[in-house]
Amino acid sequence: MTTKKTVRKKPLVLLTNDDGFFSKGIEELAKNLDSLADIHIVAPAQEKSATSLALTLHHPLRVKTIRKNVYAVSGTPADCVYMALQKLLPKKPALIISGINAGPNLGQQDISHSGTVAGAFQGTFLQIPSIAVSMARGKSKTFDFSYGARITRRVAEMILSKGLPEGITLNINIPPPPFKGIRIVKLGEKRYNPEIYVKKDPRDRIYYWIGTGQPKAIGDSESDVMVIKRGYITVTPLHKDMTAFPCLQEDKIQHIIKAVKNENI
Repeated sequence: MTTKKTVRKKPLVLLTNDDGFFSKGIEELAKNLDSLADIHIVAPAQEKSATSLALTLHHPLRVKTIRKNVYAVSGTPADCVYMALQKLLPKKPALIISGINAGPNLGQQDISHSGTVAGAFQGTFLQIPSIAVSMARGKSKTFDFSYGARITRRVAEMILSKGLPEGITLNINIPPPPFKGIRIVKLGEKRYNPEIYVKKDPRDRIYYWIGTGQPKAIGDSESDVMVIKRGYITVTPLHKDMTAFPCLQEDKIQHIIKAVKNENI
């Protein structure tokens, strides 16, 4: 008597980013994960860095099918996740990976502005395990996305098997090889003081362009901005609930409540 072998279906994994569907980081990630999961890419048609969780509300979105299971959306990473889940995917993904970003997303300011991190946050808000992956340049000023994709695959395997805590997004930053280790760390800061350039367009109208400046890493030795400098991959769990619970009874906050409460408004 012969028995039929059960063919296990691959889990569906959604890839997005803020660098665009054409980025080398997302292409390398898709290639590396292909044997692990049913990969779908829904990513911006153009670079959308530093767009955070912005949604496109004041003009229509357009979607272009690049090839099978690869879509370019004329919007932000947050738009892409919404479009993917509601219109483009055959079923709910088991995991969302945003990246691999060309450049690190470290510290409180980066994760607040980053479209890469926002793509993962959007997935977490929609109750899907989600991670953001970013990579730092090597000495040659290039990104070893193949190396980054191998690291990400191992993380993806564990999440697909074990899951993530409710409401948690992982922010992962990968230094250039060789592999030295991996650490779970808190956020530090990258303080920006960008220069604003003032120029004139061909019609002699003034316009302004915000530059990147030279951000300064601030944090103790166990913060992400410092640990990555020592060659370690950093993993920071980010919670979608940003309530500062210790401050709920803080005197300075309570004074505000009392001031309004005691007024005849």
